[in-house]
Amino acid sequence: MPYVDRQNRICGFLDIEEHENSGKFLRRYFILDTQANCLLWYMDNPQNLAMGAGAVGALQLTYISKVSIATPKQKPKTPFCFVINALSQRYFLQANDQKDMKDWVEALNQASKITVPKGGGLPMTTEVLKSLAAPPALEKKPQVAYKTEIIGGVVVHTPISQNGGDGQEGSEPGSHAILRRSQSYIPTSGCRASTGPPLIKSGYCVKQGNVRKSWKRRFFALDDFTICYFKCEQEFEISLVNMLKPRLY
Repeated sequence: MPYVDRQNRICGFLDIEEHENSGKFLRRYFILDTQANCLLWYMDNPQNLAMGAGAVGALQLTYISKVSIATPKQKPKTPFCFVINALSQRYFLQANDQKDMKDWVEALNQASKITVPKGGGLPMTTEVLKSLAAPPALEKKPQVAYKTEIIGGVVVHTPISQNGGDGQEGSEPGSHAILRRSQSYIPTSGCRASTGPPLIKSGYCVKQGNVRKSWKRRFFALDDFTICYFKCEQEFEISLVNMLKPRLY
């Protein structure tokens, strides 16, 4: 049966399957630390271990999508077994008895619960309200004259230079000033290039699926040009290193 220690952490012994589908369960001491946002497990109670002995496993609570009792089909010969679904991996754990199993499932689900405010959103913070009320002063740009053309049924405004030209100096032959593809910033990763603008904000948010209206926790990244999201922070970092496009789930 799990108990709460002096640091308000839920602790207790469980058996964990070291490798999925191996059928081999090992006895470990688990600590559910909501302040540190992680589930840790040790070889034994840390008080009985040598000084400096660290955890043998860890799982961030933000990665947990669901904790449920294992079905007989999943673990037919393992009583009091429950499963933690985290990212693309499953962790099977065995409790001491029925009550122990239910207590752990409830505690883990509560710790990793995604709460969505009613009414569609949270009130704006003071910083956001200030930014909306007093937007930063923009750099004053010189006035530019334009000429209007209809190209392919679309109204296009073309800058006119002071010498009366079309303002297309340095452009590719035959290209239109407005229709040219901008070369100032072209993201090569799904979110931002390594030489692109710095991140304005990044962190975990919850989003609702388009087809399945369930809420899932995703890692978002915002810069001056794009906002994108990843399954986890590690996936975001990998995409920057490997210059890969993010996979949206």
